[in-house]
Amino acid sequence: MQFPLQIRREPKTNLFIFGMHGPADSKAWAIKDQIETLDSAKRYMLNIAKHCLAEEAGMAAPNVRQRVRGLQSLVRKNARLARSRWRGELSPLSLTELKRLSCDLGLSIASGEVLLLNGKWYVTHAGLLRIAQRNRCSGMRTAVDKGLSDPASHRWVFKATVYKSLHSRGFVGYGDADPSNVSSMVHGAEMRVAETRAVNRALRKAYGIGLCSVEELGWAPRSEVPAPPDQCKASANANNGHQNGQPRLRDRLCLLIRQYQLDAGLVKAYAADYCGTATLRDASRDQVETFINDLAERAAKDREALICQLNSYTKQQEVAP
Repeated sequence: MQFPLQIRREPKTNLFIFGMHGPADSKAWAIKDQIETLDSAKRYMLNIAKHCLAEEAGMAAPNVRQRVRGLQSLVRKNARLARSRWRGELSPLSLTELKRLSCDLGLSIASGEVLLLNGKWYVTHAGLLRIAQRNRCSGMRTAVDKGLSDPASHRWVFKATVYKSLHSRGFVGYGDADPSNVSSMVHGAEMRVAETRAVNRALRKAYGIGLCSVEELGWAPRSEVPAPPDQCKASANANNGHQNGQPRLRDRLCLLIRQYQLDAGLVKAYAADYCGTATLRDASRDQVETFINDLAERAAKDREALICQLNSYTKQQEVAP
């Protein structure tokens, strides 16, 4: 004997209700239990998903708020240090640019990651390394370019490649250094300066930083701070002193003599004759600077002709009592 089975779904509870016209059918009740079990599992999974989403939202919100507070604190610290350190040079436009750099790149003045020179902001090697570390840079590689380097004249050219990820093809940057484009304080370390410049250029390309780095400058320019009158007078009378952060004339002359392998005594005699003075020490700074520029130009164009002219001063030294 068969008993018809009636199944209906309640609209509010969303559950299945079974009705039968005869005695209880074991198979029908088994189907009813399975359907109720599926509905319970579905409600349980939905509750777990809602709980997980709520936990993720609660964890993400504090992280975002903490990051925003950290950036706001960095902007305030940088502005305070900039006002105290570069009081005469800091303009409203420079301060606005500093705030943008603090928010976008996270650079810190206290850590020496950004500097203000002659009214412009420059990133340092330490700042670029911090940016690479923060972005989880995969690695970098440096190599000497032997074709462009000249160890005899202390000229070095490096190639640096920065890999942002394991599958990155790399961002390439070149850096050069020789005694003419580095500070006198790092003479003899041109190789290390060239490598640092190459790494800086590669890092700036990799992370889209248009800010120039301090190490890429020919020499570090000095801030325009008024000097005492006695110091100004002393620097004006000194023929071989620094001017506007440029290397001394004596260093430039020694570099030319080393680079083109010239005789120092003959060059001094030629310089005195060129300046119209008894000795090179008696010449003014402008005269010496003009002579050095002319000597560099002639040595680059025709070194043999310059050596012949210098050799003519050998006879004059022999004839002189």
